[in-house]
Formats: sequence, structure tokens, C-alpha cells
Amino acid sequence: MTPPTWILLRGLMREQRHWGDFPASLASALPGASIITPDLPGNGTRHAQDSATRVAAMVESCRADLLARGIAPPYHLLALSLGGMVAVEWASRYPQEIASCVLINTSMRPYNPFYRRLRWQNYGALLRQLLLGDALSQEALILRLTSRRHAGGNPALLADWLSYQRQYPVSRRNALRQLLSAARYRAPASRPAMPVLVMAGAQDQLVDHRCSQQLARAWQADCLIHRDAGHDLPLDEGAWVAHSVARWLGVAAAEHEQTDTTQSLCQ
Repeated sequence: MTPPTWILLRGLMREQRHWGDFPASLASALPGASIITPDLPGNGTRHAQDSATRVAAMVESCRADLLARGIAPPYHLLALSLGGMVAVEWASRYPQEIASCVLINTSMRPYNPFYRRLRWQNYGALLRQLLLGDALSQEALILRLTSRRHAGGNPALLADWLSYQRQYPVSRRNALRQLLSAARYRAPASRPAMPVLVMAGAQDQLVDHRCSQQLARAWQADCLIHRDAGHDLPLDEGAWVAHSVARWLGVAAAEHEQTDTTQSLCQ
């Protein structure tokens, strides 16, 4: 039997290195799985390319990249934020290629209002950053908004993120193109045909976690909420995410059972 292939898709202005230790945690929880972390155009190793202004174009770019590397479907998708929109569009357009989807802290029309998709309290800080900010202030703001665990600061992590941005800078133009792509995306009326798990951090300061709850209800999808984590759930609680996905898939992981204080069903 061919080992399952997991494709991990990051969000706005993030690249494969921002997954940190999570791919190793997922590989440990899913023995034998192949973990692939492609960059979207405009980010990471593809920072010199134009970011797509349509989610559908991001899907085609990912598919072409994987096929060029000889990585054939079926794929399991685990996707965060903007990456979740890419996963939904991919699963809707090419259901034969996707075995399952795990959507983390994502949001999309028509299920979520704009003021929850991007918390209105952050509009001023984000606008100032886009107009006036430098790389250090950008990465510090992103860390504050996306991580509950590291919201008070993590100099070593921030230094790593700053080095990524300096090596592979995401231009303001590409950041705006990615924002446009996310803002204009409209999800299909019905859920993708394959199994879907929706996950979120209840302390998300960037996207209201109720967006995930609303999406899960509309699609009658499985859903888990971590009560203490923020937007970058794999950063804040990577082991919990990995083992929750393994349990969801029916993989035996009894030794990793979590207590009732860390998770709940979307209700």
C-alpha cells in the first residue's frame, strides 16, 4: 500500500519554514506518512513570483508544483487560514485527488461576516504595518496576532522569522494580492465530498474562531476547538493538532489522549 501523502498549506505571507516542528510532530503521529510543505507563489522559495489574486489560481499552482516533483495524488490536505481556502477550492474542483481535509482557523464567504474573518480591532495596526512598517515590526505584529503561547514575545522565534523574511522577502505588493485573494474568495455551497475536520483556537486574535464553528455547522463537519490556542494552532499546540488528526483518522494514539480541558466539539 502506498503511504499517505499529506500536503501542508500555510496562510498569508507565510512559508514552509513557519511550520516549525509541526511536520515532524505530524509524521510521528502518522507513521509512514509523507509530509510535503509547498510554498505558495509570492512566499518562501517562490517569493519572487507574483502571488495569485484568485484562490483557484493558487490551487493550480500547487497542483503543478507537486506533479512537477513527481508527487501524485491522492493527497490529504492540512491547511491553515488562507491555506484552508486553497484546500476547499482544491477539494471542490478535483475531489478525486483529495482523500481528506483538515481546515485550521480558516474563514470564507458566505459562511462568515467580514468583521469576523479579520477581527476589526486589528484593522488599524495592519494598515499601519502595510504602509509604514519594516520587517521587524511586521514579524513582531504577526507573532502577536497569531500566537497565544508566544504573544508576550519569543526573541529566538522572532529572530528566526525575521531571517526568513530577509532571505525570502514577501513584498507589500504580494501581501496585498494575497489579501485580495482571501477577501474575494467564496466557498462552494456544499461541503467537499471527502471527510473534513475543522479545527480552531478559541484565543485566535486574528480570525474569530466562530468562523470555524459556523463553517463546521453549515457543512456538518467534524470540529475541534482548543480553548487556549491562537490562530497559528500548529505553533501553539502542534502535538495536540497532530494527535487529534491521528485520532480523527482512526490511528491508535491512546497514550496521547488529551484532557477535556483542552478541546471541545463545535457546538
